[in-house]
Amino acid sequence: MFPLFYDPTMIIVFPALILAMYAQAKVQGTFQHYLRVPSARGLTGAQVAQELLRRNGLEGVRVEMIPGNLTDHYDPRRQAVRLSNAVYNGRSLAALGVAAHETGHALQHATQYLPLNIRHSLVPVANLGSQLGLPLAILGFFFFGSELMVQLGIVLFAGAVLFQVVTLPVEYNASSRALAMLEGGGYLSRQELNGAKNVLNAAALTYVAATLVAVLHLVRLVLMAGLLGNRRR
Repeated sequence: MFPLFYDPTMIIVFPALILAMYAQAKVQGTFQHYLRVPSARGLTGAQVAQELLRRNGLEGVRVEMIPGNLTDHYDPRRQAVRLSNAVYNGRSLAALGVAAHETGHALQHATQYLPLNIRHSLVPVANLGSQLGLPLAILGFFFFGSELMVQLGIVLFAGAVLFQVVTLPVEYNASSRALAMLEGGGYLSRQELNGAKNVLNAAALTYVAATLVAVLHLVRLVLMAGLLGNRRR
């Protein structure tokens, strides 16, 4: 039907891929900019995270340093807020914003925030879908001409897409909690808060872009199944 490896449906995904590349550049640039802007109080990201956890009765949650850049995350299984060196030891607006954001995830876990629970339950499905969904559909489309394989790939990949969609409210809520805690606790002034907000908004854009890429890939797979179905008729 088409020359080998020529896929006319890829044009659907190109805009989202461009947005994803822009989002990555944006978050790197914004983070690096505010990494050079120190906070007035001079606390490190680790100190702020520890204080916020203590204030919210989560003394059992550890704050740990991990290697890498922008590798910060909350591990619900180990109940640990893990911060990269630039955030853990940093005293910048970027460091405090990221540290508070990851602490926000710890609070979500402690309060059984529903979207977070849903996201955790989808992890096995998302891993399977992201690893097998697209490859199975591509093989079915290009090599086997199998509508069934493409449809199975769609079902698997849909789990990964659902995970991305549920991630959006989880991340936005964590950022909202972070900014409220930083302002309410007096860690950042209103002007400084704008810098932390810019960092978190840039990070949120990467999740939006990733979700859009996933959704458009799913649309692409549906079109592939339709093309194979039309060829058989």
